[in-house]
Order: sequence, then structure tokens, then C-alpha cells
Amino acid sequence: MITIKEKGQSVSILKAAAAVIFCLIVFTPVAQAEQPFDITDCGSGTMTMVSASKELTVFGFDLKGISRSNHENKVFDNATFHCVGVIRVMAGKRNETGYFKIMDSEGDFIVGEVTRAETEKSTWKFLQGNGKWKGITGGGTGWVIMQGKPITPGTFQACFRHTGTIKLPKE
Repeated sequence: MITIKEKGQSVSILKAAAAVIFCLIVFTPVAQAEQPFDITDCGSGTMTMVSASKELTVFGFDLKGISRSNHENKVFDNATFHCVGVIRVMAGKRNETGYFKIMDSEGDFIVGEVTRAETEKSTWKFLQGNGKWKGITGGGTGWVIMQGKPITPGTFQACFRHTGTIKLPKE
């Protein structure tokens, strides 16, 4: 047996190696269950005015586009998305609520919720998934990184950055 003497104590390399292997076995599933994501979403959408007055403005939006991963793990790279929601401006305060569906290149999807109230960043929350995304939880934040002049009336074109964490159940 090979040992290392340190401060008067013998440490078995075999015992140390066994401890390292044990830690890898025990903690690897946890590390694999949670992954970061960092994506840029670009798309085009339409807006539908529900009501517009000085006191209250309400309109709906319908946005579709594609995602590009900025992270080395490529989570959500080349996924397409669809997001619908409502924006309310009341007493000068903006509040947004929407629901989105992300479909990966293999056809599996995730459904989630996005909210924003008086901040630059929105909050994401994953609600459901199928296929490899079944049981997904987690979420993150997002913000507008660029917005162009509408190409036709009643539309908008923009790119967003979204970062956060996905959690999948252990297999």
C-alpha cells in the first residue's frame, strides 16, 4: 500500500482515491440534474389593442421566433418559441404576463410563464415539459437587448437575452 506522510499521519492513497470516487458517484447525479442556460431569442410579433385610455391601456401580444445558445452546453440552441400574453399600463405602471412554448430541434417542448412588473428584467418559470423535458423546473430572467423599428404597423421585432437554470428529475 502506498502512503503519504504528512504532519506525522499516514494517509493511504487508496483510501483517498476511494473517497474521491465515492464523492463523484454520490454528487454527479445532482450536478447533471441542474444546468444553466444563456440564450438569445429573436422574433417578430403582433400587438392587439384591447383598450387605450390615459388611465388604463391593455393590449395583447403574440411573438414567435428562434433561440441561439450563448452557453457551451448549447441548451435551447436552434429551438423555436411562441409566446402570448397581456400588457397592462395603469397609473403609469406597466405589468406583463405571458405564457410561452419552447420546442427543441427534436420536437420536445417546454411550457412556461413569464412576468414583468416595473423592472427592466422579466422573470421566467418553467411549468411543464414533454420528452426529455418531462418534469422540468427552474427558470431565470430576461431582458430586451435590441428592438427595431416595426416593419409593418401593429408588429414588433426584437431580440431578448435569457439566463437561468433548468432542473430535470434524476433518472
